[in-house]
Amino acid sequence: MISFIEVYIENVSVHKVGNKLRGENFSFSRSILDNNLINEVLISYFLPPFTSEEFYQFHHESDLALNEVYTYASKIFDNKEQLYEQSVNLAKHLYEQSIHPKIKGGEFYTVYFKDCILDGETLDAVGLFKSENKDTFLKVLQENGNFNLQTEKGINIKKLDKGCLIFNKERESGYVVAVVDNVGKGAEARYWLNDFLHVRRRKDEYTNTQNFMTLAKNFVTQELPKELGTTKADQINLLNKSLDFFKDKDTCDIDDFTNEVMIEPDIIEKFHHYKQRCEDENGTSIDTSFPISETARKKQQRLFKRVIQLDKKIKIVIDGNSKNIEQGTDKKGKFYKVYYTEET
Repeated sequence: MISFIEVYIENVSVHKVGNKLRGENFSFSRSILDNNLINEVLISYFLPPFTSEEFYQFHHESDLALNEVYTYASKIFDNKEQLYEQSVNLAKHLYEQSIHPKIKGGEFYTVYFKDCILDGETLDAVGLFKSENKDTFLKVLQENGNFNLQTEKGINIKKLDKGCLIFNKERESGYVVAVVDNVGKGAEARYWLNDFLHVRRRKDEYTNTQNFMTLAKNFVTQELPKELGTTKADQINLLNKSLDFFKDKDTCDIDDFTNEVMIEPDIIEKFHHYKQRCEDENGTSIDTSFPISETARKKQQRLFKRVIQLDKKIKIVIDGNSKNIEQGTDKKGKFYKVYYTEET
């Protein structure tokens, strides 16, 4: 969990970065920004969007030192006086990645934060931010006893476009990194996360819980219907049992999960094979024993669809007791029977 109660900004550098593909240039400020008068405003712009407990770490396929942002941030942590010099390098690197036609130019900020709190530990952090969108603001002017309106384009401090916080922790494995990207979901949006930062999810209880619950959901809803022809009602029954497992346990162990949720040896074997196949295809490993993150569980629970959709306007929502539902066919067509003891 992140807390910014005691945080303050020590240094800020601002540059302008355009779209390289469109032939837009970049321009550099001559020195760091004098932010003393607007320190609180900048904090209220940069930091409130960082509420997620999902963290990342820098990586590189051959050598972590070849990750540009990792290396430039490390130099800043080693010597804060290098913030301006490394902010120029970071801006150049961002410019080289701005090669999709839909990427907007904007202001790029490199910020040194003091006294951030991460999981109870006080840490310094380097923040990287980019503002891409401008809003129109009304300015009211009083002249000669009259009021006039004037419009101005500016940055809405309630809408951070892109951001990254690099906490000075776990340097040898790529730091602890928090990321915000509120602009676009298409191919052009991935350049911030994948091309510029080049990060991957950090292996912690949040990521482990998220990965395992996603694996279980996909196995039940995609693999079992193909392998065994599992009905919708039976799928939802397994989804409910999976959610109950993660709700009732503090830790997840794959053997406990399969024995309590999957139960049948044939299904358990298929689950293990499916897990291995997913790991091979994605080039990642999914932990088999880990503490369960309550935050990740609640987030993933919303993705567990426990609804049977019939035609266009009929839905059966099953939160439990799937044995009270019977499926069949008669001369009128397909049907579901629902048994119950009382109506509320």
